[in-house]
Amino acid sequence: MRAKHRKTLKRVCGKPTPPDIRWDDLEAMLWARGVDVVVRSGPRVGLVKNGERTVVHRPHPTPLVSRETIRDIAAFLKAAGVQP
Repeated sequence: MRAKHRKTLKRVCGKPTPPDIRWDDLEAMLWARGVDVVVRSGPRVGLVKNGERTVVHRPHPTPLVSRETIRDIAAFLKAAGVQP
């Protein structure tokens, strides 16, 4: 895992929730941590790791992920056993 991925993971799991994480950076970090990112219809994206599943929405039209989505992804990563 690259340093950029580690930094993104720390930001996702940190407090307060950051408002400026780009989807491309978040998706790259998820792939690096072994999360299966499954593209679904429309903006929906499924995340799967260690039997845990969740569905989030890709941001549009801006590339910045909402704080609510970041919190959902942080909870998913914690449940899947991914440590920052």
